[in-house]
Amino acid sequence: MKSGCRIETRQLERRERLEPALAFYMIIAWRVLFLSRLGRDGSDLPCDVVFDSAEWQAVYIVTERTPPPETPPPLDRMVRMVAGLGGFLNRKSDGFPGPQTLWIGLQRAADFVLAMDAQREIREGRYG
Repeated sequence: MKSGCRIETRQLERRERLEPALAFYMIIAWRVLFLSRLGRDGSDLPCDVVFDSAEWQAVYIVTERTPPPETPPPLDRMVRMVAGLGGFLNRKSDGFPGPQTLWIGLQRAADFVLAMDAQREIREGRYG
């Protein structure tokens, strides 16, 4: 919560403001930590166990520059793709991505999903 969400910079002076913000950020921190741990341990799982189809397909298109495959890639590979959006270099000597790069990558992935949805709506004539 400290490094990714920057909770210490929030100036929530009253308890009524602090409690909902903490609850929201705890959910985010749980998802990032869960994704980090599951990606390390469950590399044979498909990524659609954790990611929505729109999420993994958007990340795949942006990182690989090819259309997404019919079957979802393994979770380990997808976590590394998402972390790559957050600055993870994925070199041979690098370990598994940490929570901060995953958090930044998840934020960018959400932006890519929104962009792909907007593009799809324009193509279908459902804009404006």
